[in-house]
Amino acid sequence: MSMTSPPRERESVAAGRAYLTAAGLIPPDVCAAFLTGSVARGWSNPGSDYDIYVVSEGLLRNAGPGILMPLDPDIVPVHVGYADGRRWEIKYWTDGQIQQVLDKVSAACFEVGETGYSLNAVEELLIERVMTCLPIIGAEWVTARREDVRKSAYREFLVTRSLGFADKAAESALGQLAARDLHSAVLSAHLAMRHTVDGLLESLECYGTKTGKWRARRVRDAAPAVLSYEQYWSMETMRDLDPDDPGDWVRRTISWCRATSMQIEI
Repeated sequence: MSMTSPPRERESVAAGRAYLTAAGLIPPDVCAAFLTGSVARGWSNPGSDYDIYVVSEGLLRNAGPGILMPLDPDIVPVHVGYADGRRWEIKYWTDGQIQQVLDKVSAACFEVGETGYSLNAVEELLIERVMTCLPIIGAEWVTARREDVRKSAYREFLVTRSLGFADKAAESALGQLAARDLHSAVLSAHLAMRHTVDGLLESLECYGTKTGKWRARRVRDAAPAVLSYEQYWSMETMRDLDPDDPGDWVRRTISWCRATSMQIEI
């Protein structure tokens, strides 16, 4: 952590290190430990949990319950504790597991046309959190892994997925509009807008699609040149929708989705 980091970030990192140390939760073969989630991204509130990922060479034994994963080893141990009025959740990954996750989104796979996205939600969240975390231990490991992610096709896989979902939702909206199923058309157009925004943010390496509650914060932080926050929020809240003519809003929204999709580089 750089000494030029904002005081709030330094305080969060210090709190995380103190908790891990006091609870004896740092394995002897640790590669890195980092704060993740809303605390790391500066979006937390007084009731937010502290989420920490710990990466070690070998699997942590006797850590209690964990998350079953399609990896080797096939479990990610989880520790949950409470201190200072906060809930603390520690996930224990091995360095090898993380490499296996990155292998699933390699540039080679994408280049040969294997566009089927194979990460599950936990694995996708892992990569997003590596890219947005605050290192507690092993800043060099975090820096190296971020470079690995940038060299992979993670961004391309995500953008392709989001724009594919957007196109399907847009087609549904237009079909529903033609059938005069106006309420369904509005919802489908709104969904197409969200997928398009996700694809736009992912193209800028602003990840976090699986946690939709933070979409507005991601738009504000990324500040895409082709989408002002005011325009996004107007579409998100359907501010300009005329209840007497919802079809107009659907058509305008789908037009925006398609025009924006054409500007996104995969």
